[in-house]
Amino acid sequence: MAQAQSQNYANHARMVPAFHFVALPILAINLFWSVGQFVTTGLSFETLLAAFVALALVIIALCARLFALWAQDRVIRLEMRLKLTEILPDELKFRIGELSTSHLVALRFASDAELPDLVRKVLGGSLTEGKAIKKAITSWQADYQRV
Repeated sequence: MAQAQSQNYANHARMVPAFHFVALPILAINLFWSVGQFVTTGLSFETLLAAFVALALVIIALCARLFALWAQDRVIRLEMRLKLTEILPDELKFRIGELSTSHLVALRFASDAELPDLVRKVLGGSLTEGKAIKKAITSWQADYQRV
């Protein structure tokens, strides 16, 4: 897949326009409007139901996004464990299980050559947060399929 701009730490977050700029704003407006109707017109079954349905729609949209991210993180965790088994030196292979999912997701963007050193830093405690791991990567490997 050809990309207009090469991916790096600063631009790797994925925004899905239909979700972030269309669906969520519409659902948020509907929620605020429904709550506003409930407040201004008073308690009635219709206004209460409208407010609850609007809230439920926002929750469904956010959960759908989270469920996709969680499933993707599971796949990345498996992918990275397999990759690390092939790349890491023997003294680090037995410690792969100590890496958290957030560590593995962040390490996903590192080149094969720099993975062993980054894993040492993560396991040694000098890199603990996903954001810090991503910032430490010098040879960024793009992932344009990330949700």
